[in-house]
Amino acid sequence: MKKTIFALLVVFLMTLFTVGCGSQQTATKKEEVKSANLLETVKQRGTIKVGTEGTYPPFTFKNEKGELQGFDVDIINEVAKRIGVKAEFVPTEWKAMFTGLDSERFDVIANQVSINETRLQKYDFSTPYTVSGAQIIVNKNNSNIHGIEDLKGRKVGVTQGSNWEEIAKKAGAEVQHYKGANEIFADVANGRIEASVNDRLFVAEYLLKNPNQNIKTAGKTFDESKMAFAFRKGSPELIAEVNKALKEIQSDGTYVKIAQKWFGEDVSK
Repeated sequence: MKKTIFALLVVFLMTLFTVGCGSQQTATKKEEVKSANLLETVKQRGTIKVGTEGTYPPFTFKNEKGELQGFDVDIINEVAKRIGVKAEFVPTEWKAMFTGLDSERFDVIANQVSINETRLQKYDFSTPYTVSGAQIIVNKNNSNIHGIEDLKGRKVGVTQGSNWEEIAKKAGAEVQHYKGANEIFADVANGRIEASVNDRLFVAEYLLKNPNQNIKTAGKTFDESKMAFAFRKGSPELIAEVNKALKEIQSDGTYVKIAQKWFGEDVSK
């Protein structure tokens, strides 16, 4: 009887030891994963996950085959190639973009993200790769809106959470939210809203490709901004590699080649 009790006690202690070791190994593995920086994770994975709208031409949009293309898509693809990985795109509505970054659905946002003080408090940015400004768009028959000061009290369409929304609100506009720019421009053309605010480069490219649209620009470009790739705080190694790649494509002419393809000019200045 004593031998049986002793044997059971030994088995029990061995079980506790095995479980304890297993838990310690699991905890160690978790700590190893945490200690790996994002650059190492990206290289081990072989892809950098990129949050982008896919509804914002000519920066990020889908062609007839449903494939993502655009200026931002070309730039991040080139950056990824020089880091030694592939870009894995995660199409996301703008209003959910930063939530997606926070929840680690992707590693970086490539979607003409403007750098501002509010965003700098929570996120890190790469070197700017685009310089642009705000442009007002109105119906061709509109003769009452000539600048930002004329937007007060008027119906202005913007994408929710964008810096264009912030500009319109500060001007005192009656803001209406949309999923994408195409829907906004359609409603400006049809007179459902009175105006919109958007990126001057985007507007110029859109009007070039759609000369028969019943919309036009109003006033001069204002509120110059610099756009960059956005990252979660705490990714200095990955940002350094991205910046190195951006510098390379600027130096060897790749950047200008991509910019000429979409805008006919260098858009980094």
